[in-house]
Amino acid sequence: MYIFGYGSLINRASRQRTGQTGAAIPAEVEGLQRHWGKVDGSYAISPLVASLGEGRCNGVLLKVEDHFLGHFDQRERGYQRVELDPARILQDELLSFDAPVWVYVKANPAPPCDQQPIMQTYVDTVLAGCLSISDAFARTFVETTSGWHHPLENDRESPKYGNLAGVEAAHLPCIDRLVHRSRKLF
Repeated sequence: MYIFGYGSLINRASRQRTGQTGAAIPAEVEGLQRHWGKVDGSYAISPLVASLGEGRCNGVLLKVEDHFLGHFDQRERGYQRVELDPARILQDELLSFDAPVWVYVKANPAPPCDQQPIMQTYVDTVLAGCLSISDAFARTFVETTSGWHHPLENDRESPKYGNLAGVEAAHLPCIDRLVHRSRKLF
């Protein structure tokens, strides 16, 4: 089976903290809208969430063995795992989907607030993963994610995001430029 990762699962080092996957294949899904939002009270931060509906979302397709799916379900607690229609998936590898493609969604999440803000180390993890694919992939990620105007806490000196991984010092100036450009629009 496959998981479509649209947030921290884009980052190889972060997803390996949960379980082994096959190669990450860049893709876009039509009918999936990504934004910043609260999942539930067990999260101290507001992570990325996606909702079915209008929009297009880039991310990666991850081949996952059956025995690892429960680990990813635990990581994505508070989300609902739903099956994607392969006809809505655009990718260059021309994969033949002979198994389900899952995505973790959250309908009607509350927006981030000062008590559950967007965390910089979460942003860093996701964008480091995007940059490992390409600069254009990272720009598309930022441009197709709603909610950059919500509270953001810079926790780089004392990280609060539990799956922080794969972020190098060389990534930070590029990440800061990408995020600054999006946040200044508001």
